[in-house]
Amino acid sequence: MPASRSNPILLWLVAIGFFMQTLDATIVNTALPAMARSLGESPLRMQSVVIAYSLAMAMLIPASGWLADRFGTRRIFLGALILFSIGSLLCAYSESLSYLVASRIVQGIGGAMLLPVGRLAVLRAYPREQFLQAMSFVTIPGLIGPLIGPTLGGWLVEYASWHWIFLINIPIGLIGCLATLTSMPDSRIGVDAPFDFAGYVLLTSSMVMISLALDGLSELGFRHATVMILMIFGLVNLAAYWLRAVRHPSPLFSLDLFKINSFSVGVIGNLFSRIGSGSMPFLIPLLLQVNLGYSAFQAGMMMIPVAASGILIKRIGPPLIARVGYRPVLIVNTVLVGITIASFSLFSERQPYWLQLVQLAVFGAVNSMQFTAMNTLTLKDLSGPLASSGNSLLSMVMMLAMSLGVAAAGGLLATFGGFFGSAPGGQSLAAFHASFVCMGLITIASAWIFWQLSPDVTSDKGAIAKDETEQG
Repeated sequence: MPASRSNPILLWLVAIGFFMQTLDATIVNTALPAMARSLGESPLRMQSVVIAYSLAMAMLIPASGWLADRFGTRRIFLGALILFSIGSLLCAYSESLSYLVASRIVQGIGGAMLLPVGRLAVLRAYPREQFLQAMSFVTIPGLIGPLIGPTLGGWLVEYASWHWIFLINIPIGLIGCLATLTSMPDSRIGVDAPFDFAGYVLLTSSMVMISLALDGLSELGFRHATVMILMIFGLVNLAAYWLRAVRHPSPLFSLDLFKINSFSVGVIGNLFSRIGSGSMPFLIPLLLQVNLGYSAFQAGMMMIPVAASGILIKRIGPPLIARVGYRPVLIVNTVLVGITIASFSLFSERQPYWLQLVQLAVFGAVNSMQFTAMNTLTLKDLSGPLASSGNSLLSMVMMLAMSLGVAAAGGLLATFGGFFGSAPGGQSLAAFHASFVCMGLITIASAWIFWQLSPDVTSDKGAIAKDETEQG
């Protein structure tokens, strides 16, 4: 591509960082049962390994832009690679679940800054007319990461050990550190306003408390009173942040964003509709291995139709949105995503193999359509200072929804497991089926959010094209 000739190493560096980030968000899902056996835990108590990574990323994303402006893109990107590599090494040598979760937090802190800071470096290194082309190149590996992650994780578990899921990051991280020192521009701008640290603490503590409350229903075994207290304090902190942002001159996220109908509907819809889809990479491989007798590699292979159909639908999605409009596409497609999620309750040993593949492919297609429509809707009407703030908030919401989805799925599994009873070696098949139905209904309910979108909001081809530079 023409833009890449000006600094090809920078583009490859940011692309590899994005690949590492997205790969590690999915590669562990098929390895959770093997990790559980190695650490002496139940496979149904391993969701915190996924939650810790995504929640740590959600917490650090809001601060990444300010840190890059204050300390420079090279220094922060280098620090992110070092933290990610150290976290990967600690994960590989974890001997207990709590140690593994702590290591995933370190890894997530590093991963949170790879794409935002890398994207900022590319934005400042390339003229505006070449930025979209440059970022399209950068995000290709990010699409490949989720495609090969579950399969690669299953293959490593079956033919090596789960430790190699994390060890493969070390040589990539070392090469990335050397390339950062030689090729990453050290761009920075003067920071006029101080970082809203108090607002940051209120917002991130709210995310942590709400996630802990949901996870406490299952893996952590909290009493209902503890869960209720955590949920209340989480909501109180969220309300306190909102009230503080109203009067603060430079809040972490400007509330002016929510005066824009397309952004407010898009970002709130992103949060709630992603809860169901975000739980699927956790629930499906777990069901296949724990109840249906699949190996880790076979479970990983089963996730290929999800990613492959998701990539193929990218060609159909933008023209459809341009022709029909955001509102009808999102209302109908959200219902389709929910129905598809609920349809996984049909998975059983008696179900034909080909039908399972069709269900997974259909889910990947409608889910990808959902991401394309939601992301472009959220960002399409932003400009100036609001564009950067809105993009950071969207990135945070995407990771938070993944964390909440896995936590909610774990809580539902534990609740229905107590109702239906356990099966030998794990949760009963009925508990999984009921959890899929509930996650599907949650997704369908979120269609009411998109119903609030103004009919005056029209599609924009430029905004839809921009989705190719965003993480799904």
